Amino acid sequence: MKYDFDLENRREARKQLLIKVLITMAEIAVVLFAAYAITHFGMETYTVSGQDMSPTLREKDKILVNKMSYRIHSIHREDVVIVEQGGAEHKYYSAERIIGLPGETIQIKEGYVYINDKKLEEKYDFPVMENGGLALEKVVLDEDEYFVLCDNRNSGEDSRNANMGNILKENIIGKAWIRLNTIELISHLDGFAKEQEKTSSKTGK
Repeated sequence: MKYDFDLENRREARKQLLIKVLITMAEIAVVLFAAYAITHFGMETYTVSGQDMSPTLREKDKILVNKMSYRIHSIHREDVVIVEQGGAEHKYYSAERIIGLPGETIQIKEGYVYINDKKLEEKYDFPVMENGGLALEKVVLDEDEYFVLCDNRNSGEDSRNANMGNILKENIIGKAWIRLNTIELISHLDGFAKEQEKTSSKTGK
């Protein structure tokens, strides 16, 4: 009995080709799904408006917002976040820095932040606040509330102001992740140090 090796080889080749086509189609489907998920659920670009977060973020800086971040882990103090504000017809967004976490008591005394009656040692050299606003009196945060401050603390709008107040978790769109202008992680940006370096170089100190 003769065995048709050519026929068997052709069958095997067709089988391998079919497998490759199916794998390629599956890979394309995964890529398309990932792109859709990133676009609609994972990442979003945001253009900074105003100088509220100066010198960390400046007018017209483009940043990448990680919308999935807080579905995976908790919101941390010092995170820079994008907050949705306003009503359904007049929504607007702002960048803010997380200062107070749920359940904490916040107060601003002599220009400094106190949390649960203890002075907060902040990461950067923020300017002393001239106005404590609503936080001149103790502010107790509910289990889904956050207290935010802008980095430009004597000119910006944040939780000290009555028209913003405490921020609900549901209104936090995501974590401000990367500044696209310079491809830098926002968590590593120290605009205050850079401002001091500029001042020192000008004065020769």
